[in-house]
Amino acid sequence: MKAQKIIKSEAVFIGTSPFPAPGFIAIREDKVIGTGPPSELESYLDASTAVYNMGNRLVMAGFHDFHLHFFLGAMFESFCQLTYGATEDETAKMAAIYADNHPDDEWVLGFGWHHVRWPGQKLPSRHSLDRCLPHRPAILLNEEAHSAWLNTAALQKLGIGRDTPEPPFGRIEKDENGEPTGFLYETAVKYVTRAFQFDEALKNKLMENMLKKTASLGITSVSDMLPLPGYTLGAPAFYRSFEDKGKLTTRIHFLDVLDGNLKRSLSYKETYRSDRLQFSGLKQFLDGVPLTYTGFLLEPYADRPTERGGTIYDFEQYKQWIEDADREGFRVRLHACGDGAVRMGLDLFEHASDVNGARDSRHTIEHIEVCHPSDFQRFKELGVIASIQPEHLTAGSMDSHAYIDRLGSERSKYTWPIGSLQNHGAPLAFGTDFPIVDLNPMLGVYRAVTRKHEDGSPRNGWNPAEKISLSEALIHYTKSSAYGNFRENELGTIEAGKKADLVVFDRNLFEVDPEEILEAKTVMTVMDGDIVYEA
Repeated sequence: MKAQKIIKSEAVFIGTSPFPAPGFIAIREDKVIGTGPPSELESYLDASTAVYNMGNRLVMAGFHDFHLHFFLGAMFESFCQLTYGATEDETAKMAAIYADNHPDDEWVLGFGWHHVRWPGQKLPSRHSLDRCLPHRPAILLNEEAHSAWLNTAALQKLGIGRDTPEPPFGRIEKDENGEPTGFLYETAVKYVTRAFQFDEALKNKLMENMLKKTASLGITSVSDMLPLPGYTLGAPAFYRSFEDKGKLTTRIHFLDVLDGNLKRSLSYKETYRSDRLQFSGLKQFLDGVPLTYTGFLLEPYADRPTERGGTIYDFEQYKQWIEDADREGFRVRLHACGDGAVRMGLDLFEHASDVNGARDSRHTIEHIEVCHPSDFQRFKELGVIASIQPEHLTAGSMDSHAYIDRLGSERSKYTWPIGSLQNHGAPLAFGTDFPIVDLNPMLGVYRAVTRKHEDGSPRNGWNPAEKISLSEALIHYTKSSAYGNFRENELGTIEAGKKADLVVFDRNLFEVDPEEILEAKTVMTVMDGDIVYEA
């Protein structure tokens, strides 16, 4: 069989061995039909074959981001970005400048700020926003999207006042007079969803921009963790409309919320099962995040000895939901940042296995920002996937990392324990959690390999025993993620018979200093045999 396209390079990383080698990938239609050393290339050639010689640039399987929020990310890209606001007042002024440049928008929507990067780490209030935006309603989601900062105009428009009820595991921050300060925690962000209703033209534009971005970064597959507390953003039917038009250039594996409604989830399972758009399982939150003391810990926070965080629902509720879902053959993915939540998640999956019988469920625990070492081996024993987003471990510097304060020096040794989990045989899969952090996979790869913060500290990496090799990081971002979505026979490595999903970089990452990983750029992205991005 002759190839329609051949990509050749001195550095082809097929994903089944630890290093790249000189070779080629022969593609026909949407499949890889052959790979091998340069000496075997001629057998796939005819007069119509297009040959792309990439020199010594690294060619590998397309990235498979195992954890992101696709449509929330599309919004983040298109509205006011506040990541680099250095103070509360500066961030408020950034929102005001954006508002001036978008006078026709009903709402001023912003994303990405976080008070832990500001001097004093004080929570913001409506008053600073009111000084800059006294009349236009403004809603600014923090970088974790677990909290929102509103001005008075937004509170009034949404009807949030002193008597507004707080939902379970949510809080409306109040001042000494009992009035809302403009800061909403966790599930209380559900009150802002009215502002995120867009017409079809805008939704299409947001989606198109997002698909261009994933292609430009070499991302060919994602797991869309649709449900965030309080949000209903993105929808399978909307994604299907792009697939029907031939415009879905990123494979989407989406999750439904685990809430006991298995009839709805069964409908998704039966309806969405194509190569490019698949139902992938159920998701639920166990806890919040340690930064805001909502992550559930086994022992109290080091800087708040009276608090351990908590879970959104009680153990018995989770147990019933997961037991029922597991019995029906669903895979479940649980958000668990604190070591208490991680252990609870493992206990819940173990219970489901005991009751329903062991099977290849590929249940998953998300984030694992801190884990007790006695739980490392349980991932392998239970077949539970450890879904980690390495970029989350970073801070501006080692000195400013809030987790040292939250967890204390001893417990912080077990934060983002990638190396330990890998050494204990845990199935691992990498993603970004975009837009909570940047979508660029190179950031996560760099962080997993170096364990350095944004300023390059510490020199040997934070908890250097948790570092992994470059090949391991790339495999966890491709082959391991494909396994996580039950697609290891189609995706994740460059092998004959698999989908032709590839990325080419502007350099051979295996021959450069680790610091250069951050500088690497995508030259070409191929999805289903089609070039969907070319620099």
